[in-house]
Amino acid sequence: MGTLTLSLSRIRSGIWEGLLEGAAAGGPPPAIEIVHDQRPLAGLSLTEQGGRWTARAPIPAELLNDGVQTFLVRDSRTGDEIGAFSILTGAAAEADLRAEVDLLRAELDMLKAAFRRHCAETGG
Repeated sequence: MGTLTLSLSRIRSGIWEGLLEGAAAGGPPPAIEIVHDQRPLAGLSLTEQGGRWTARAPIPAELLNDGVQTFLVRDSRTGDEIGAFSILTGAAAEADLRAEVDLLRAELDMLKAAFRRHCAETGG
């Protein structure tokens, strides 16, 4: 089996759909899984169409909360990531992202200050 690639990914009516290429035509279906918070989604189906595989998985409503939810598409045998998709929900999502960036900036400033202090104290 060749290297799998995810060439198309979309969500329609609560169902994620992805087009996988690179599996041997007429061979067994690719071994993939859709993972959210380290847990595979149930209900994944694969259908071969002209040497390509269409994957479909329902997105459970209980996984959709305010903020960004990221789902990984990966090879279930090796754990290698083939692709990913994210769902952004809620009015607070933009504020959540800005807060995360502000937090990262503050942590970076703290690390820079600690590194400078360390260099000054050790003469480095």
